[in-house]
Amino acid sequence: MSRSQGDTEGEAPASKHTNSGRGSKVTSERVALLVVCSLLAAAVIVIYQLSFAHFQTKKNLQTLREEYEAVKRNLTDDPCMKCDRGWEQHGGKCYLFSISSANWEQSRRWCQREGGDLVKIDSREEQIFLVNRVREEINNTEEKFWIGLTDSKEEGKWFWVDGSPLNTSLTFWASVEPDDWTEENPDGEDCVRMGEQPGHNDPKIWADKSCKAHHRSICEKHEENGHYALTCV
Repeated sequence: MSRSQGDTEGEAPASKHTNSGRGSKVTSERVALLVVCSLLAAAVIVIYQLSFAHFQTKKNLQTLREEYEAVKRNLTDDPCMKCDRGWEQHGGKCYLFSISSANWEQSRRWCQREGGDLVKIDSREEQIFLVNRVREEINNTEEKFWIGLTDSKEEGKWFWVDGSPLNTSLTFWASVEPDDWTEENPDGEDCVRMGEQPGHNDPKIWADKSCKAHHRSICEKHEENGHYALTCV
């Protein structure tokens, strides 16, 4: 009995040691599991945040795209965004009044370099507008402006610079014009100018003149979207 009891008493520490080792192992596994779970949770949070940031970025890009399209539409629809700087908008066209003088051909080339051509007059309303503007532009009654009308190819057959024939029901010749006067130039007068008639506001102020004469000019082009007009307020 005494030995058996001694043996039993001698085995007790080993059993306690074994239980203690198992407890330590279980605790380590739990700690490792907790660490792994924490890392997974952190990874999930990071992935969610990145996904949310990506979603927000896409949403912001879409918003910016929509705002850009809206601004572009506003620029397109705005009547003050029609003509390049220095040009004047009126009735769907842009006009430029030259400061310097040149002959008809030189004046036309200058207008073309500026993106237009010498003016073609399509209506009485446009003629009246130009008459009023010419009156504002000129410094004296001798100052004239070339327009895009000529009969240089065949005498008496008038054509605009775009190749279209003059509408005989829409002309604004001054009295006795055109007269193809040859006293000044033997070649006659094959180009058309306009200027103020002193003493009245009659829109009939066209006159033929030698294409070699030097005058100011009126350039014209169709208005375009997205360009600032100098006349906008």
